[in-house]
Amino acid sequence: MQRHFDEALQKLKEKIFRMSGLVEENIGASIKALIDRNSELAYKVIKSDDAVNMLEIEIDDWCMKLLALYQPAAGDLRFITSTMRITNDLERIGDLGVNIAERTLDLIKVPPLNLKIDIPKMAAASQSMLKDSLNAFVNKDSKLAYEVCKRDDEVDQLNHDIFMALFTCKPEEQKPVERVIDLILVAKNLERIADHSTNICEDVIYLVDGKVIKHHITD
Repeated sequence: MQRHFDEALQKLKEKIFRMSGLVEENIGASIKALIDRNSELAYKVIKSDDAVNMLEIEIDDWCMKLLALYQPAAGDLRFITSTMRITNDLERIGDLGVNIAERTLDLIKVPPLNLKIDIPKMAAASQSMLKDSLNAFVNKDSKLAYEVCKRDDEVDQLNHDIFMALFTCKPEEQKPVERVIDLILVAKNLERIADHSTNICEDVIYLVDGKVIKHHITD
């Protein structure tokens, strides 16, 4: 029985690692498509979302199977329940990458906005948080997870700065207004990627240290 459980648990790990890699790859591609104004890459991100969704369903089913058949306890139970939550965050991050790709396709149709808004810096910060949150999960590194959580404030501030710059720009700079809206939505999607990365790190801390830190990270 234990051997069968260990084999099933290993398959679960392989599935979640595969999903993590695919989501990270898609986010990187969506950001590159945005910065390079690359429609072909944007379409590729959109098409790949089905694979992410299917992996989420597979992983959820596998987790339920493990819980029902083997009734795991202690660390194995924490891993399975954490995986279910992390999978949900990964699927949402994948959706946010699709959103960015869709906004990119609209932005490509109009000239770039000549304003000092640092979307590439925000994109890099969000992408770095995602990468490190997944490394923390793979390596069961709660110290790195705590560090990633603290970086969320930086992304929030960048989102605020970009929103204010776009909201207060001159009327003639806002034309077409859809361009400004798309950029605000891109920044919001990047901010949400950072939020979901923080969620993953909170689950890593629960998995490794057995501590629940949601809603009170500074404590």
